[in-house]
Amino acid sequence: MPNIKSAAKRDALSKARRLVNNSNKSRLHTARKTFLAAVAGGDAAASEEAFRVFSSEIDKAAKKGAITKNAADRRKSRARALVAKKA
Repeated sequence: MPNIKSAAKRDALSKARRLVNNSNKSRLHTARKTFLAAVAGGDAAASEEAFRVFSSEIDKAAKKGAITKNAADRRKSRARALVAKKA
């Protein structure tokens, strides 16, 4: 436990942000699993819809700071390539 008041505040803030980031990352992982299942299913329309949802979740996570912008762009690029390869 921190001895300095400002350090205690930062600790509390870090814990709160970690919870929010973990929640956002969890939503991202769920969307990714749904997307990969749709791609594995082979239906092009379902894959496109799942990609749209996954891409949106990636953008939201990047906007909130859970992942960096470059990581978001990389994940979307790889997902789009996967859809294109399966189509």
